[in-house]
Amino acid sequence: MITFVLCVILLIVGYLTYGKFVAKVFGPDDRQTPANAINDGVDYVPMPTWKVFLIQLLNIAGTGPILGALGGALFGPIAYLWIVFGCIFAGSVHDYMCGMLSMRHNGASISELTGKYLGKGMLQVMRVFSIILLVMCGVVFTTGPAGLLAMLTPEVLDATFWLWVVMIYYVIATFVPIDKVIGRLYPLFGICLIIMALGVSGSMLFSGDYVMPELWDHFGNMHPKGQHVWSFMFIAIACGAISGFHATQSPMMARCCKTEKEGRFVFYGAMIAEGIIAMVWCAAGCSVYPVIKDSLEAGVAIGTPTVVYAICQSTMGKVGGVLALLGVIVCPISSGDTAYRSARLTLADWFKIDQADWKKRLALTVPILGVGAIICQLDYSMVWRYFSWSNQTLAMIALWAASVYMIQQHKNYWITVIPATFMSAVSATYFMAAGECMGLLWNAIGFTGFYPVAVVVGIVFAAAMLAVFLKTTAKYKVAAL
Repeated sequence: MITFVLCVILLIVGYLTYGKFVAKVFGPDDRQTPANAINDGVDYVPMPTWKVFLIQLLNIAGTGPILGALGGALFGPIAYLWIVFGCIFAGSVHDYMCGMLSMRHNGASISELTGKYLGKGMLQVMRVFSIILLVMCGVVFTTGPAGLLAMLTPEVLDATFWLWVVMIYYVIATFVPIDKVIGRLYPLFGICLIIMALGVSGSMLFSGDYVMPELWDHFGNMHPKGQHVWSFMFIAIACGAISGFHATQSPMMARCCKTEKEGRFVFYGAMIAEGIIAMVWCAAGCSVYPVIKDSLEAGVAIGTPTVVYAICQSTMGKVGGVLALLGVIVCPISSGDTAYRSARLTLADWFKIDQADWKKRLALTVPILGVGAIICQLDYSMVWRYFSWSNQTLAMIALWAASVYMIQQHKNYWITVIPATFMSAVSATYFMAAGECMGLLWNAIGFTGFYPVAVVVGIVFAAAMLAVFLKTTAKYKVAAL
């Protein structure tokens, strides 16, 4: 319990101190934001700060800080450290920079921002990479909720029926102005997500039925299958610490902020809030799992909606069951619709298509959702296994783009360079070691000592990325002297 409380306090202190420092280094000012300058009534719509914050929280959260944190709980309380320090020094900085850079460039998507600071080659890569990633997010956040709804409704309402219901909602949410559906529903869903986390944490803290393990009593890898902490834990816990998916979502809210100075609360603050939610669920996994393990498959069910429902019911009773349904059905749907919306905006930025024209907007919406509907019919499970790695790789690229901006502006670029270097090592190591990546090849040829090699490759890759950055940007440092 002490470790959990201290970690939550650290996250809050991180927002109040390091978040303030990051904002001061970036230097928000009183310039006109895209929401006010463009205000097309569709995607560029000024909204109250509190509403933008809650929409941003739900955009970036969904079930990410729930299922990811529960998967991270398999490693034991050591996962708390990644959530806290990753969130403060990497994830929140990443989200703030993506949101603020978008505001500085008329609400540009992450692919356009990356191209501006990392070159035209990376621009084309990121355009394709982002759209594929976003459509895959939409697909997974369609089939999952549809399957759960089918389990809870009469047999005639099968998964296919609910899949089309969800897809129809996605068409509406992707097409209509942001303040008409997302702006009205998301604040409510965001509040539900927070209440669910508060209910679970309150029950664990005060009921006396569960024992939260302390970090100093279980400092080490507790994964039941012996999976390596580096870098598998850092990939498993994505949304609760740092996630490249957020780089695709922050520009949407950058188009709705009325002033630059609210960026710290909206972007840095929403990530801290997500970190707290992730802490709650990671602690729940560590403490509740031993109690309910007889009814669950060890090492597998801990990261599924089944265990979310079990935890909510065991800690909050019938009310918890209702909140669990909101968490495992509504939250992924909320991530799915913004994923498709972000894909539409990325394409619009790419081909310079005016989205104020409803016909042009519809012409992008229908094909995107059509592709998603087709993929939903396929067995994409293997493809989806690559998402976690590509997600963190996107975060790495976004941080390097922000680093170039910072050094060009003669600002303290180390606040982005350090997490960018770290995430470079994480992504490269995982790619070399994971079974769905290069590990598949090593196993096929019978090479058993590939993990130490993967670690070395990850470190070398990160050092090389840092060296290239410092060398290619040396002229900006000279100019700053």
